[in-house]
Amino acid sequence: MSIFRRDRRVTGRVTVQEAAARTGHGSAAEGGADAVLLDVREPNEWQAGHAPRAVHLPLSALATGAGLPAGAQAGPFVVICRSGNRSRQVADLLAARGAEAVDVIGGMRDWAAAGLPVVDSRGGNGIVA
Repeated sequence: MSIFRRDRRVTGRVTVQEAAARTGHGSAAEGGADAVLLDVREPNEWQAGHAPRAVHLPLSALATGAGLPAGAQAGPFVVICRSGNRSRQVADLLAARGAEAVDVIGGMRDWAAAGLPVVDSRGGNGIVA
């Protein structure tokens, strides 16, 4: 069963474990990645710590008309922020544009608490800011 809803006007929500499985992170990645992990936090938050292979596009940039990076346009998208508020907004926005998108309940805080990988802008151990 897909975690992505067929009705694109209503976005779904997933746990960090489901997000990790769909994006190929951590031990939950056994089924393989079929979604793009889209991190919508601001640059300073991203630099402090993010999931490896995530795509960065801050909500503030998306709200002012920025498009998705070339490598991430196909989706589907698992959208993450610090706690789940901004990611919900972006998932709704992407769904309104016709994309398949879900947001991550608890965001990067729950991601890190679950022991999933977090790296900083230099590839070292990151923190959730």
